[in-house]
Amino acid sequence: MKNLDLFSLLRLLRPKQWIKNGFVCAGVLFGGRWHDAQALHAMLLAVASFCLMGSSVYILNDYLDREADRAHPTKRKRPLAAGSVTPVQGFAAGVACVAASVAAAWLADPRVLLIVLLYFTINVAYSIRLKRLAVIDVFCIGSGFMLRILAGTWGIHIPPSGWLILTGMFITLFLGFAKRRAEWSETGGGSERRQVLSQYSQPLLDSFLSITATGTVLSYGLYTLDPQTIALHHTDKLIYTLPFVLFGLCRYMLLLHSSNKGENPSVDVFTDPQILACGAAYAGIAWFLLSR
Repeated sequence: MKNLDLFSLLRLLRPKQWIKNGFVCAGVLFGGRWHDAQALHAMLLAVASFCLMGSSVYILNDYLDREADRAHPTKRKRPLAAGSVTPVQGFAAGVACVAASVAAAWLADPRVLLIVLLYFTINVAYSIRLKRLAVIDVFCIGSGFMLRILAGTWGIHIPPSGWLILTGMFITLFLGFAKRRAEWSETGGGSERRQVLSQYSQPLLDSFLSITATGTVLSYGLYTLDPQTIALHHTDKLIYTLPFVLFGLCRYMLLLHSSNKGENPSVDVFTDPQILACGAAYAGIAWFLLSR
């Protein structure tokens, strides 16, 4: 049996993608529970559970796509496609991730376990079939982020705001359609790289981006003005954070159209200086308003 390459195994888990699980923290932040040690403990377990389950899903995707990835200029370097990790080693790592994820979710709360298992089920269906169906594919991607938000709210007994849930839905769909827009631009809509791309067109994806960006701004604005939000945080000034949300979306769309970015939101958001500065300003102002 081939010796295990620990560095390649770590790459197979894609720890860079774990940043997406920051969505789990939304409930503690916007629910005003950052001083609650029990809520923080449950949140951290939920984050760990999603990190591990997400890694198991990436292993499954890489296994199913390994033959196609070998013909791709960059994906051929992935551990399973390159052969630096064997299918047996990948399977063992995936099973270990699922087991550890289930344990962490159960320790957080049985509700979190239910949500994590639903996340896993949707992603298995996506990997096997749903990724080939236009629009449904992006809604599957978006559902993963929505489930993260639910795990960090309802899952750990923090009542979720309807407007905040809507904001999460729109922003995740925006990022999903941006990813498809970047892939479509790179391939010209060819299906060699991703079969579903032939079902989209550039004007259609731009329309979807406009709809979801508008929905994000409006729903977030209504969240900040919601009487329940004002009563919870004892401030009606959260509306002043809205310009930073709008700027971030506009900047991201500029990168998508002028710099051929958007295919990997986790990388693009954290490598653009203007988005980073905007995010830091938003976080600072929001923290100041919420902690007074």
